[in-house]
Amino acid sequence: MRPVRTAFAGALLGTLVLAGCGQTSTTATPAPATPAATTPAFPVTVEAGNGKVTIAKKPERIISLSATHTETLFAIGAGPQVIAVDDRSNFPAEAPKTDLSGFKPNIEAIIAHKPDLVVVSDDIDKIVAELGKVNVPVLWEPAATDLDEAYDEIADLGAATGNQTKAGEVVTGMKTSLDKLAAEAPKAKNLTYYHELDQTPYAVTSKTFIGQLYGIFGLTNIADKAPDAAGGYPKLSAEFVAQADPDLIFLADVKCCQQNKDALAKRPGWKGLAAIKDDQVVELDDDIASRWGPRVVDLAQTIGAAVSKAAAR
Repeated sequence: MRPVRTAFAGALLGTLVLAGCGQTSTTATPAPATPAATTPAFPVTVEAGNGKVTIAKKPERIISLSATHTETLFAIGAGPQVIAVDDRSNFPAEAPKTDLSGFKPNIEAIIAHKPDLVVVSDDIDKIVAELGKVNVPVLWEPAATDLDEAYDEIADLGAATGNQTKAGEVVTGMKTSLDKLAAEAPKAKNLTYYHELDQTPYAVTSKTFIGQLYGIFGLTNIADKAPDAAGGYPKLSAEFVAQADPDLIFLADVKCCQQNKDALAKRPGWKGLAAIKDDQVVELDDDIASRWGPRVVDLAQTIGAAVSKAAAR
C-alpha cells in the first residue's frame, strides 16, 4: 500500500506544475486607498492563479479548500468570515472543519454552504470554472514554489478578505523571525541533509520553499544532485540516499507513516548512515513541514535547533 504522504507528494507536484502555468504575479490590486482607520474599500481585484479576480464586497461566507490557506486566513484575522474548511484543514483548532474535499471537490456540497468566496490551492476537476458558472468568486492560490510566492499569497488573501493590514503584519513578522533565526544559528560547516516527504522516497531540492528554509542555515541538500529534479520534488532511490550519506535527516512522514530513526535503520543500506549513527534524525510535524503558510517559521525553528545540535558535536 502506498502511504498517505505519497499521495500528498503527487498532489503537491501537480500544484507546482499548475502554479507555473498560471501564477506569474500574485500582487493584489485594491480599490482606491481609504483611510487606515476605515474598512478597506471594495470592490478589490486580486491577481491569482486564475487571473484577475474581482471581489465585489467584503466576503462574509468564505470556504477554504486548502489546509495552508485555512491557516493563513485565521492568522490574518479572517477567521470569523470562514464558514467551512476542507477535511484536511486541522489548524487552528477552531477552524470549522467539514467533509468537503480539496482533492475531490463536490460542487453541489460547496454551493450548499452559500459561500461568497472559495479559496483553493488546486483547480481540480475545473472547480474554478464550475463555481464561476454559479457566480461564486474563487481565489486560486497554488502551492508556493518559494518563500516570496508564499508571502504574496498571504497578501492576496489579506486583500481579498479585507484584512490587508493584518496580512502585511504577518508577512513582516515571518520575514523578521526568519532573519533572526538565520542570524542566531551557527553556520553549518559542510553539513548535508536529506528531507523526506515519504518512504518512496520523495525529497525536496533547494529550489522549493522548503529547501529555501534549510538554505538560510547554510545546509547542503543532497537532493540537488538528483538525476531528475522533478520540479523540485524528486523521487530518489534508497541507494542514492545511502551513497550521499547525509549528516542530517529530516522526516516529514512521521504522523502519516510512522517513520523514525529506528524505521530508517531497517532500510537496506541505511543502518550505517552518519545521521542515524550520530542521532541526527529529526522528526518533523508532517503538517507544518508541508504547508507554505505562516507556520514555515515553526519549521525553520526546528531546523535551526537541529543545526545548533549538529554544530555542537
